[in-house]
Amino acid sequence: MKKNTGYYFRLIHRYLGFYLVGVMAVYAFSGTIMIFRRTDTFKKVTEVQTKLEPQLDEYTLGKNLSIKNLKITKTEDEVLYFAEGQYNQTTGEALYLKKELPYVIEKMEKLHKATTESPIYWLNIFFGVSLLFFVVSAFWMFLPQTTVFKKGVYFSLAGLVMTLLILFL
Repeated sequence: MKKNTGYYFRLIHRYLGFYLVGVMAVYAFSGTIMIFRRTDTFKKVTEVQTKLEPQLDEYTLGKNLSIKNLKITKTEDEVLYFAEGQYNQTTGEALYLKKELPYVIEKMEKLHKATTESPIYWLNIFFGVSLLFFVVSAFWMFLPQTTVFKKGVYFSLAGLVMTLLILFL
């Protein structure tokens, strides 16, 4: 018996879906968490006391403490105050709060945001191509003359319209 194109699309769709279950779960979870990346939600706060070189300027202090856009809010004697803590210009002592995602969430987010500098960027490419395959192969899951297929096309069009509205409005 000769197998048609739909048979192979369904077969690959099924097993590729099972194969990518873990990665899809990670991307779904980390994508949702990344919505809160500019807030302190999910972050754990640690008090850090460290000794730096004395007399650092605002930019160098921020770089040394790994605090983006560090802004000095006030200066009292030789102590510089900023949102996360303080720095003594004479002694070089800094006391500040460090906010970090928990280890597992940080790893998931790193995977989600991988670039070509990352050794696993190929996974993002493979995953993106796989998702595109799922989009196309979904139309071979049911025969075109069935009610399920026709309803599926209507839902697909509605989803496409919603996506376009979100993108451009």
